[in-house]
Amino acid sequence: MQVIFFGTPQFAVPTLQKLLDHSRFNVIGVVTQPDKRRGRGKQLIPSAVKKIALNHNIPIWQPKRIKKDQDTLSQLKNSQADAFVVVAYGQILSLEILQMPKVGAINVHGSILPQYRGAAPIQWCLYNGDRQTGITTMLMDEGMDTGDMLLKAYTDINLFENAYQIAEKLANQGADLLIETLEKLESNEIQAVPQNNEEATYASLINKDDFIVDWNKSAIAIHNQIRGFYPNCFTSFRDDKLKIMATIPMDDDHLQSLDESYQELNNQLKSLDKTIGKPGEVIGLIKNFGPVIKTGKGLLLLSEIQRSGKRPQSGWDLVNGTHLKVGELLS
Repeated sequence: MQVIFFGTPQFAVPTLQKLLDHSRFNVIGVVTQPDKRRGRGKQLIPSAVKKIALNHNIPIWQPKRIKKDQDTLSQLKNSQADAFVVVAYGQILSLEILQMPKVGAINVHGSILPQYRGAAPIQWCLYNGDRQTGITTMLMDEGMDTGDMLLKAYTDINLFENAYQIAEKLANQGADLLIETLEKLESNEIQAVPQNNEEATYASLINKDDFIVDWNKSAIAIHNQIRGFYPNCFTSFRDDKLKIMATIPMDDDHLQSLDESYQELNNQLKSLDKTIGKPGEVIGLIKNFGPVIKTGKGLLLLSEIQRSGKRPQSGWDLVNGTHLKVGELLS
C-alpha cells in the first residue's frame, strides 16, 4: 500500500515509524508544517515528523497553506497514493485533497469519538477528570473530526498522569491501531460507522487564561487542570510567577491511590486543620513533601513546582529555598 503521511508533532512520530517499519506499507511522502523559529537564537527548527522523514530520505512537503498551494496539490494528486494517513497535522484538508487517495484519508484521533472532537482532546479529558480515553481511527470528511469511525482502542487514566504521559501512551496505541485499520481496509474487513452528532463534545484550542490557577475552585478541579494543561499552569507567589507542575489532592479517597511511600501524607492529613485559612493560603508544610494549600473545597499539596528562571523542583525544596511560612498566600 502506497501511503502519504501527514503529521507534525511528536505525537505523530510513533505512527510514522510504525508505517516505515512495516513491510506491507511504503511511505512515499510526508506532509508537515513549515519549520518554526524557536529558542534564543530564533533558529529554524524542523518538526518532529520532518526529522524522521529526513532520516529515511522521504520526499517532504511543507506548504504554509495546503489548500492553496497548487504545487503541493499537484504532486499529491500525481502520487497515486492508496491512502493518506493524518496524525495531528495541524491544517484542515479540503475535500479535493481528501478525495485524492484510492482508499481514503484516515485520521488517528486522540479520543473516543464523538467525544472531544477538535484540537486538544487529551488535555480537556484530563481537565474534566475522565478516567478513560483512547484512540479512534476514522475516514476523514470536511468536518472537524466528524468522519465515519473505523476502529477504537481504549486506555484507562490514572489520577496522577498528566497530558504528556497520556499523549505518549496514546501515540503508541494509535500507531498500532492505524496499522490494524489499514490492513483491514485493504482486505475489506471494516465497516465504517457514522458518528452520533448528538453525543459529540468539543476540545477547543487552549488559551493562556486556561493556565491560571483559581484557588476558589476545588482541590480536585485544580489538580485536573494542572495535569491536563501540564506543564503550563501557574499562580502568583510573592509577586512572581510560580508554575505548578504536579499536585496531590489531600483527602482520604485520593491519597489511597498512592503507593506506600506516600503513607506519611495520610498521617499528616489527620493533623491538619481543614477549617482554617482562605483559598490560596498555605495552611501546612509537610516535611519531605511540600506546602499544603487551602482551596475552595479541600486541600492541595504542591509536589512539584518551577519558579521563574529556575528548573523544576519539589514542593519541599520550594519550602526550604524560600523559607515559606504557613499563612502566606498564592493568588
